[in-house]
Amino acid sequence: MHRYYFDLHNGDHTRDDVGLELPSREHVTREVARILTDVARDELAGAKGVVSITVRDENGHPISVSSLTYSSEWLDEPEIWK
Repeated sequence: MHRYYFDLHNGDHTRDDVGLELPSREHVTREVARILTDVARDELAGAKGVVSITVRDENGHPISVSSLTYSSEWLDEPEIWK
């Protein structure tokens, strides 16, 4: 297995210094999707933003970048706000 590091970019930069040992790229992709959805659920509700993950290999070289863009907009003006 290889160790991969998942650096988070969500307005701030959080460098992963621990990493995870994973058996395949498919597992890396699943971990990225899990991280992005967790961050989106916890940090993006009611806001607009982009969250991205840079994956680094055991040597610290970037091997993948994934991002999630979130945007939410009301299309009407509810009566209680008038």
